Amino acid sequence: MRCVEGLSIDFLVYNVYGFACYAIFNTAFFFSKEIGDEYARRNDGRRNLVRFNDLFFSYHALALSLITFSQSFWYKRSDTQRASSTVRAFFLATFAGLFLSMLLASPYATVYYLSFIKLGCSMVKYIPQVWINYGRKSTVGWSIHNILLDFTGGVLSFAQLFLDAYRLGSIGDVFGNPVKMGLGLASIGFDLVFMAQHYVWYAEDRQRRRDIESQVEFQRQAGYGSTSNSDNDDNSDDGTAY
Repeated sequence: MRCVEGLSIDFLVYNVYGFACYAIFNTAFFFSKEIGDEYARRNDGRRNLVRFNDLFFSYHALALSLITFSQSFWYKRSDTQRASSTVRAFFLATFAGLFLSMLLASPYATVYYLSFIKLGCSMVKYIPQVWINYGRKSTVGWSIHNILLDFTGGVLSFAQLFLDAYRLGSIGDVFGNPVKMGLGLASIGFDLVFMAQHYVWYAEDRQRRRDIESQVEFQRQAGYGSTSNSDNDDNSDDGTAY
């Protein structure tokens, strides 16, 4: 079924905006010598912990977020599914701040501002979907697989952060990338809420809807069968009459 009912449009908007900012942040820290040197100067000579996998993750996530967002225009959705005034205000306010930062602050400060936009998006983007699931008392129409992958990625991201810090001999480097740490904490926390909604709190509704869909499918197939048999009977009668 090509349908996005049950999916929060705010969640999609926050995802695209947040991952766009995060991709720029990682690109600057990975490729820019000026940004890297400024980070080292402010952190006792230590290098930042942005790695190639961080760069790949941000662009991969941005691409998939854009695809999912575009599907909300192509596929069926309810009349109430639209971006809220909250997400629009968030976008306008943070984008205005970004514009001012580009005019008045250093490139290093601007890049860090982008990272905090991403962190802000991740802190709030899950709330609309949690609320929709709560209001519907259901997770039907929304995929749990993305959450399971997100949870796995959050745990592994934390593990990488601590292993890199341990390898460099300074556990304090864990806090040198507050965005990565904040993203891991936010995603793991909300993922646990989503898993509870899907597997515990609203599991009965999901099973009930599956049973209804199975019953409808069975009746549809049975209906086609009876129609076909009826047509054959009519043809047989007609043949006998002639």
